[in-house]
Amino acid sequence: MELNLNGKVALITGGSKGIGLATALLLTKEGAKVAICGRDVHKLKDAAALIKEETGQDIFYSSKDVTLKQDCENFVKEAAAHFGGVDILINNAGQSAAQPFDSINEEMWRKDLDLKLFAAINCSNAVLPYMKNKHSGVIVNVTATIAKTAPASSLPTSVSRMAGMTLTNAMSKDLGKYNIRVNTVCIGLIKSEQIERKWKKDFSHLTWEEFSQMPAHKIPLGRIGNAEEAANTIGFLVSDAASYITGTSINIDGGKGEAL
Repeated sequence: MELNLNGKVALITGGSKGIGLATALLLTKEGAKVAICGRDVHKLKDAAALIKEETGQDIFYSSKDVTLKQDCENFVKEAAAHFGGVDILINNAGQSAAQPFDSINEEMWRKDLDLKLFAAINCSNAVLPYMKNKHSGVIVNVTATIAKTAPASSLPTSVSRMAGMTLTNAMSKDLGKYNIRVNTVCIGLIKSEQIERKWKKDFSHLTWEEFSQMPAHKIPLGRIGNAEEAANTIGFLVSDAASYITGTSINIDGGKGEAL
């Protein structure tokens, strides 16, 4: 299947590692002009070098803190000026934060909402003028399956991610008249730095494959997923192949989630 991304300008927050980096690499391979942001400039440089090595193409990168509205606006402005517009936004910035309700203070709540909800709101607002001008665009919000069925000790992430799902659905209704599609992918257990740290700390006697396939994970497909698998779904959603899909969520979790 051809994704038809030649010349499309794609912005990805949290693009220096994990799902963000895998998506940046995929979209570059498919002909898109990619811009990524993150807090760590060294990781951004490494990501750009990897993509250059794999594809022969340069990407745009900028060190930004997306919990700050001004940084969101500046990232979009800089990337749009560099490439001449914006066609795709992937709100991917985030990190795991899962604790019991009675152990979370107000600062922790605000920090999580700033990173996972308000960053998506501010970046989306910043790209709207460019997308409205073209009368087309695609926004993908990366959320999590625990937003749908929150287990114990899953706060504040489950709340922030549920807010992101509701944001997605409402945005799709408001922005459809501009031919702007908005969807979300709900991530389950996907290989990440955090999961790798747990593996090396608590299960170092196992190979990655053995750890990934542990029955304790309760994944119907029998293993932890890879960032590239998440990137493939995101790539489909931002492509013309998904031109009639908006306002929906797709689980990327190997079947573990209890809700559609």
